[in-house]
Formats: sequence, C-alpha cells, structure tokens
Amino acid sequence: MSTKRELVLKAFNNEPVERIPVGFWHHYLDDEFVNGVEHPENFNKILEGAQRFKDEFDPDFVKIMTDGYFYLPITIDAKTPEELSYFTPVSEFHPWFTDQQKLARGYREIYGNDILLFYNLFAPLAHLRYALANGHNLSEQEANDLILHFIKTNPEAVEEALDKLADNIIALLPSVINTEAADGIYLSVTDTHRFIPDALYRLYVTPSEKKILEAANKLTNTNILHICGWRGNTNYISVYQDYPATAFNWAVNTENLSLREGRRFFGGKAVIGGFLNTEDSIIFRGSKAEIQNETRRIIEEAGRTGVIVGADCTVPNSTPSEHLNWVREAAAEATPKVHIVNTLRDSHSFPDLKATV
Repeated sequence: MSTKRELVLKAFNNEPVERIPVGFWHHYLDDEFVNGVEHPENFNKILEGAQRFKDEFDPDFVKIMTDGYFYLPITIDAKTPEELSYFTPVSEFHPWFTDQQKLARGYREIYGNDILLFYNLFAPLAHLRYALANGHNLSEQEANDLILHFIKTNPEAVEEALDKLADNIIALLPSVINTEAADGIYLSVTDTHRFIPDALYRLYVTPSEKKILEAANKLTNTNILHICGWRGNTNYISVYQDYPATAFNWAVNTENLSLREGRRFFGGKAVIGGFLNTEDSIIFRGSKAEIQNETRRIIEEAGRTGVIVGADCTVPNSTPSEHLNWVREAAAEATPKVHIVNTLRDSHSFPDLKATV
C-alpha cells in the first residue's frame, strides 16, 4: 500500500491509484486576517488546530494554513502609479519570515514525512491590494478600483511593483520549501470578479505570478495553483491556462468548469476539488448518504486518474470532520481495483483486459 505521499504523487503523475486521494482544509483562527507578528499568541493556535485536524481527519495531503501571515507587512500610500514601487522590501530577518519558517517546520513535525505539505502563498496582486488598502484606508473594492486606475494610467509601473513584490515573496521560498518543511507551494491567484481585463492581466499581472511558480519549480516539482473563487469571485480562467503548476484547484461550482473539462483545459494536469465550500453546501450540511453520493458523482464525472477530491476553496471552520471522512470512504470505494485486475491479466493472459481509469 502506498504512503499518502506516494498516493498523491501518483495522482499528480496521472498514474493509477489504489484509492482516490482526498484533501480538504480550513482556517484555524476565528479571524485569519489578524496580524500574526503583532499577535504571536495565535501562532500556537494554528499548530494546535493542525494537530486536531490530523487527529480527526488526517488528510491525504496538507495545505499549510498561514493565518496571520497572508500578506507582506508593508503599507503603500502611492498617489500615482510611479510611486507604487517605493516601498521597502521586508527583510528575511523580519518575524514575518522567521515565524513562517517555524510554522512550516511545525506542520512537518505534526504530519511526518510520509505526506506532501503545500505552503499557502498569495500572489503579488493580493499583496498590492492589501498594501494599498492599508495605505489609503480603503475597502477591498476601492483598492481594486485604484489598481485598475493605475494599470490604465501606467501599466508598466504596476508591473514593476508586482515584480518587486514577487521578489520579496520568492525570498521566503527556501525557508518554507525544504526537507524539514513543505514540499511545494499552494499559490492563490485571483482577479476578484474579473476587475482587470484579461488582456491587461496577462500583460502586466501574469509575469509576477509565473515568476513565483518558476522560482518554486527550481526547488521542487510539486506546486499547486489555486484559482480562488472565494465568496463567488469569478476569474478569467483562460488567463491561467499555461501557468507552470503541477496541479490545479479552482471553484468548479463558480466558474462553471468541471473537473473533467478542467483536466482537458489545463493540458492533462492533475486537478483538485469538486465540492462547493459554503455553509449551504452538501459538504457542510449534507447527510452521510448525500455526501457520499456527491463524492461518487464527482468521481464518475471527473475520472479516476489525475484527480484528487476536495473543495473549491477553504471549507468553513466548523465543517464536521466526520463529513470529510465520509468523502474519503466513498472515494476509496469508487477507486477501481487496479492491482486485482492487473493480477488477473498477468495470471490468465487476458490481452484485452484493461483497468478502468
């Protein structure tokens, strides 16, 4: 029997699996946006939450939740796009860096070496939005409007700022991707309701996102791209089609792109997801029968190779772990008996007998 690490690697490589892997995640703080550096008491709460999640569900792979450390601790109060890149990058000796190194290692101590861990990171566009919102006391929508204004005014200046932010994020990678920490990154990208026209996004935003993935790919060949559809956000999915990730996770229920269609769309790469992740969803409110029937439906639609069952995004914090275990039970039952079929083929020389995948 494969370890969880080997199981997920097989899925990533489009190889037959003994059972279809399952992975879900949720936040461990009531307010995941709290400043972790200013509130160090929350650090242990995250690791305690991770330990509980392992005890109750023990996922087949782990997204390292970075509650409190989502964004670089910078403020940008630029009045013009030319001023966007005037900020000072965060030092690698800053607690924002050193705390996260400890966080990744803490997860590894909890989960051990026989499982893949993916470190959650947000793309430079999200960091820019956060820094501008802080600098001008803006709402998320107002910050988006300001970014769009700057892109239309001087797109090269926005690209320069995003590139500088990417470099600052890339400096974190060696600290969190190593044998004592994570195996790769889970890079979250979004253009929140398509607020940047797709052509402009490709020209001026995409380079910073690909830059991070390419840097991560130099450290490991297992990196996940998450196209975030949180709270109904929609994205120009085509923008991300050629991103150099190993696996893709997106909001199939928001973007109207199924796992099967996504497999083709992303060039046969592995896909993760299937379940809606809201408090009105089956995974949150459903009975055992409803949840397991939905699991079977997802697998029947998606296929049985290159597929990991999960959710569109983070599930609600109070999602019962029992519900997640029901998914894994049904996913295991839905996996074809590859080894049995192969044994029959070898023993009885059935030349046309193939494992169903």
